Amino acid sequence: MPFRFVHTADLHLDSPLSSLALRNGALADLVRGATRRVLQRIVDLCIAEEVDALLVAGDLYDGSQTSMSTALFLVSEMRRLEAAGIRVFVIRGNHDAQSQITRELTLPPNVHVFDGRGKPVTAGALGNGRPVVVHGVSFAQPKAPASLLPAYRRPVEDAVNIGMLHTSLAGSRSHDVYAPCSLADLVAHGFDYWALGHIHQRTLHHAASPVIVMPGNPQGRDINEAGRKSVSLVTVEEDGSVGCVECATAIAVFERLTVDLPGIGEWDDMLARVRQVLAAAKDKAGDAELVARLTLSGATPLAYALRRDEDLLAAELQAVADAVSGTWIEKVELGVARPAATGGEGAVGALAELGGLIERDVLASHAYRADIAAAVSDLLRQLPREARDLLSPDEAAEQALIAAISAEGSAEVLARLAAAAEPGDA
Repeated sequence: MPFRFVHTADLHLDSPLSSLALRNGALADLVRGATRRVLQRIVDLCIAEEVDALLVAGDLYDGSQTSMSTALFLVSEMRRLEAAGIRVFVIRGNHDAQSQITRELTLPPNVHVFDGRGKPVTAGALGNGRPVVVHGVSFAQPKAPASLLPAYRRPVEDAVNIGMLHTSLAGSRSHDVYAPCSLADLVAHGFDYWALGHIHQRTLHHAASPVIVMPGNPQGRDINEAGRKSVSLVTVEEDGSVGCVECATAIAVFERLTVDLPGIGEWDDMLARVRQVLAAAKDKAGDAELVARLTLSGATPLAYALRRDEDLLAAELQAVADAVSGTWIEKVELGVARPAATGGEGAVGALAELGGLIERDVLASHAYRADIAAAVSDLLRQLPREARDLLSPDEAAEQALIAAISAEGSAEVLARLAAAAEPGDA
């Protein structure tokens, strides 16, 4: 008889939202509740598959939040697993180390939370009597700049050894360095399976002897955590071989979608193209809600109208999304341009020339950049700290914000001038 378990990480229960909450309350409610619903879905999977254990490789909680509602919900789900005879093994990640709940919560007896000493725990046995042992080391502090691998004991002889580690591995551009180590070090340690956590993108780092999996988070929380989200269903056979199956879990799937508009000259045709793109993405998302950031792209005669009537565009695109069941528009970005003028004369040619002058002589000038930088800095000072951190967490982000505002402002001016030049427009 094999030993089977589900491996997940980075649930970030009740993670607070910022950007979504500023724009769409209903969408924010959907995503805010998704972390709880996805834990319920994971527990359902464990029970349906009659697994022996659930492994949570860090960041079950989200930072310093202290909601007892979160604690009571977690305990209720762990008791469901206890009633089904399923054990739970947890290591604390960097966010868990910040959480007051981590220190105060009393979990059911089927849940084992590893401390920082690396003592292995017997989780069960294969049908042939060979024991299955789980090793884990928790974060004691929110920061772990050095490798935690030296804290892990050597493999237990004549047993299947499973290691749990919250780590940034050799580093990731989207994550700070936490408990760094190399894949070669993990392979050399001698375990049969490494259940990793911390990086929110699923990666099968090593396919056999040992199997090393970073499962990613089971539920994305914003557009930067886009794509399919899942957990691993792992089977250890009696011969010691390990098989790993990906199981989709997300309640809502974020996707960046590009709608190419070259050759599209009518508003209704543009809406039809958007619906086609949304429908294809929703089919791919399956039973999960689709949360899409749309970029309308390409050279189209609609370019100026799209920029001029962004309020109308947003309303009509949301209506298109509503017609594709389970679909939301998180944001619309415009990457469109009017087709190049052929003669260089008339209103279109003049506007194209003006656009070039603005880009070359205005936006790039030191005086303009100094003026807009001062205006942006003054605006940021008037905002709450949370909003400042969202818009401009560092100097590079502020410079990118200034560049984006400049480009959008230039496009807006040209769009309004073009609208005034079109026949029949006032």
